[in-house]
Amino acid sequence: MFIILSFTTYVAQASQTDTILVHSAVMNKDIKCVIIQPAKSGTSSGDRRPVIYLLHGYSGSYAQWPSTAPQLQHDADKMGIIFVSPDGGFDSWYFDSPVDPSVRYETFMSKELIPYIDAHYNTVADRAHRAITGLSMGGHGALYLAIRHRDLFGAAGATSGGVDFRPFPNNWGLKKDLGDTATNKQNWDNNTVIHAVDDLQNGDLKIIFDCGVDDFFLKVNRNLHQKLVDKKIDHDYTERPGGHNGAYWRNSIDYQILFFWKYFKGGELAFNYK
Repeated sequence: MFIILSFTTYVAQASQTDTILVHSAVMNKDIKCVIIQPAKSGTSSGDRRPVIYLLHGYSGSYAQWPSTAPQLQHDADKMGIIFVSPDGGFDSWYFDSPVDPSVRYETFMSKELIPYIDAHYNTVADRAHRAITGLSMGGHGALYLAIRHRDLFGAAGATSGGVDFRPFPNNWGLKKDLGDTATNKQNWDNNTVIHAVDDLQNGDLKIIFDCGVDDFFLKVNRNLHQKLVDKKIDHDYTERPGGHNGAYWRNSIDYQILFFWKYFKGGELAFNYK
């Protein structure tokens, strides 16, 4: 709580930061979200802003991105972007659990949160001005949600993303929401990013993702990159020095925000793989 309070006090001179509660009817609970918006964001149609949704990692919270990347305050003002960082639970992975009906984070994100943000903030409410990215578990969630909801998102990314969690069957509470791997293989396959791209065509989505060379998710990110290359889907993939930590994410998010900003502006994006 101290981090958020001190953070909010600091940015009061520039971008406006709020911590709000959004009610999820499908999960019957209130979910905290941090909203960072430009200081000059008004109420007229000419002041409407694009939105980037930022998803946190396993065991994180709505506060992870604002504390990990304090430059978001400056970026909101400089680029005229609204950032939304929702709480995705301790270990939700941002899908609707096929075994636990109380876990419905895909439905919350796609059918409850986005309509709420568009109704209460001065957004440009279309896919051409809406992007999503995240770190680790949130990187999986961002690409998974964007691929499955291309009517909502025009661009998506991941940093250190758990884009295929099947090599880690005993980690991060996944069995709780998917069942054991022996008898629920389809649940595990169907809820991974690398499986979701089977339904993706070139041009459906602007994609950027990266991973540190010392990250335990490096191999699954390389596999996703290769699959996209094989499918001839344009994307931006980068490997950088670093591991699975805040220092890496604080740096990598700058490149992704620039990528999204160019997309919002309709600019040409370099370094697309064919």
